[in-house]
This record gives sequence, C-alpha cells and structure tokens, in this order.
Amino acid sequence: MVRTIFLVGIGGAVGSICRYLTAVFVSKHYPSTFPAATFAANILGCLVIGILLGLFERQHLVNTDLKFLLITGFCGGYTTFSTFSSENLALLHAGNYITALTYMLTSVLTGVLAVWAGIMVTKM
Repeated sequence: MVRTIFLVGIGGAVGSICRYLTAVFVSKHYPSTFPAATFAANILGCLVIGILLGLFERQHLVNTDLKFLLITGFCGGYTTFSTFSSENLALLHAGNYITALTYMLTSVLTGVLAVWAGIMVTKM
C-alpha cells in the first residue's frame, strides 16, 4: 500500500508539473477568453491515457506499479477536469453561455475521441 501511494504521488507530482508547464505555454502563445490551457491539458491527458491503455493491452503488461505510476499518478495529476468544471461555472456566471457550452462539448467529445485515437495508435 505504501509503495502504491508513493508511485501515485510521484506520478501525480510529475503530471501536475507538466500540466502547469502546458498551461504556461498555451496561455503565453494562445491568449483567449476560452480556457485553452485547461482544454489542451485535458485533451493531451486523454490522448496519453489512451496510448498507455493501448500499450498495456497490446503488450499484455500487467505491471500494476507502472499503471499506478503512469495512469493513476501521472495522468491523474496532469488532467484537470475539476478545473474544467470550475471554469465552466465561472463562464456561466459571467454570462458567457456560448463559450461555456462550446468548451463543455468540445472537451468531452474531443477527449473521448483522443482516448480512442490513442488506443488506435497502439494497434498499428
């Protein structure tokens, strides 16, 4: 149990740092009222988790340590759907209904598509 907590914690820390760096990069290069930084982190996180899931399945890997480190830890630390929810609430409170709806729909639909694409990449 302690080993698992350590692995998830290390992966989560690295994922959180990468998420922050993604936000800095996207915010600097693509300033907008649309929450592009969180959108990018969520979609990239979905793609990464899809690739990891596909690789684990394709290679028949049952290494639970790697799953805890990379999927639960890293991807869990990197993706930020709680921030996603809070940003949508802020957009709605500000009266930006179209932006909020666009953000919600594109995040969810593109996220599901990115997980599928990640899995498909591993099957090539």
